[in-house]
Amino acid sequence: MFDYKLLHALNVVIAQQSFEKAAVELCLTQSAVSQRIKLLEQTLGQPVLIRSQPIEPTPLGMKLLAHYQQVSQLEQAIMPQINAQGASENIQVNLASNADSLATWLISAIGEISHDYNLSVNFLIADENRTLNFVKKGEAFAAISTVEKALSGCSVDKLGDMTYILVASKPFQRRYFSNGIDSDSLKHAPAVAFDQKDDMHINYIEQHFGLKGGGYPCHTVRSSEAFVAFATQGLAYCLIPQLQIQTELAQGKLINLLPDKTLTRTLYWHRWSLLRGAFKALSQVVLKQGQAALNDTCVNNQQ
Repeated sequence: MFDYKLLHALNVVIAQQSFEKAAVELCLTQSAVSQRIKLLEQTLGQPVLIRSQPIEPTPLGMKLLAHYQQVSQLEQAIMPQINAQGASENIQVNLASNADSLATWLISAIGEISHDYNLSVNFLIADENRTLNFVKKGEAFAAISTVEKALSGCSVDKLGDMTYILVASKPFQRRYFSNGIDSDSLKHAPAVAFDQKDDMHINYIEQHFGLKGGGYPCHTVRSSEAFVAFATQGLAYCLIPQLQIQTELAQGKLINLLPDKTLTRTLYWHRWSLLRGAFKALSQVVLKQGQAALNDTCVNNQQ
């Protein structure tokens, strides 16, 4: 039998990335937190943490974290059924998403359900190729990902296609691309990438123009909304979901630089298979609203 106080300590240390901060959250001394981790490792006969920066769980630690998160989720789901005041209890939910889904359809999708179940949603943001790692580590109960295959113990459904277009303002186009877009003009025009691990823009430019990453100026901005601001203010050109900038395109604030070279990423909704209560309701509404938003975009693109 697991001592869940020990698993709780492991979970908090990973979340806080610090024994000292974990001690504050757990209302314990730092030594007591260390003792709980050591006791867990002694009980199992294996290490559960890699004590480095950042602090990482071992493969066994990842399994324990996933188990602890699922148990916590089940506890939160059942509490309203056994507690007369359950409807007022706040339920904590960890959900992994790419920034573009969060900036377009995801927030509106969870709006009413968050009130109905008194949810506090913690969004874990990463590139859509890497969001599933949060589920693997037990840090999130669900994720929006480009990975099609389900993890063990999880279910997956297709959400739809996110279409990206290369855009800029008209003044930017006149300044950098007055003679068209080619490898030479791109060497001088500033672009925008989400972070150093964002390979979408790099792969797009290399595929269509043979220009490798590092061969042109590029801002790094960890915000989908900032991408739009950079483009509309004439600071850069960038790939943005068409769903996000329909108004800017209609008003002429942004123009599609390469209408014949769109980029499409198919998104999937991964979640634990054994969902109950608020977690099941949240999963259902995200899947329904996500499919509606992304499929509407696909229909509009075809028209």
